[in-house]
Amino acid sequence: MPFAKVALASLLLAVATIQSAHAQGQAGRAIVIEEPWARATPGGASTGAAYMTIVNKGGTADRLLSAATPVARDVQFHKVTEESGISRMRELKAIDIASGTSVLLKPGNIHIMLVGLKQPLKQGESFPLTLEFETAGRIDVRVATARVGATRPDSGKHH
Repeated sequence: MPFAKVALASLLLAVATIQSAHAQGQAGRAIVIEEPWARATPGGASTGAAYMTIVNKGGTADRLLSAATPVARDVQFHKVTEESGISRMRELKAIDIASGTSVLLKPGNIHIMLVGLKQPLKQGESFPLTLEFETAGRIDVRVATARVGATRPDSGKHH
């Protein structure tokens, strides 16, 4: 009998440990990045932009605090607004993602600005981008590069 009690206790402990680890892993997946893409840049361009949809499947709000990539010296968040027929771009310190919502980063709106490009972004290539969230932590993505002037990612490419 003592063996059965020890075995049962061990089994219950193992199940509890697995459930805890699974819950922690799911918490890391509360933020999902869909279709990260960028426009190709002409030679000599010093800036580029990246776009994507950030989905918060979690039960709490999160914030995109920073980003980094080896293809640019600096990465900033920008938002384009229209005031009296004039487009203005302002830097954002962070991007808020409410629980259960998504934020679409797209041309002419919120986007990730790649400042000080070290090389042109070429159509058909991709580059790494690391996103740092307040709660979800670090998320690494590959950004596919569409044609110059594209308004959406190349069709059929999902990353």
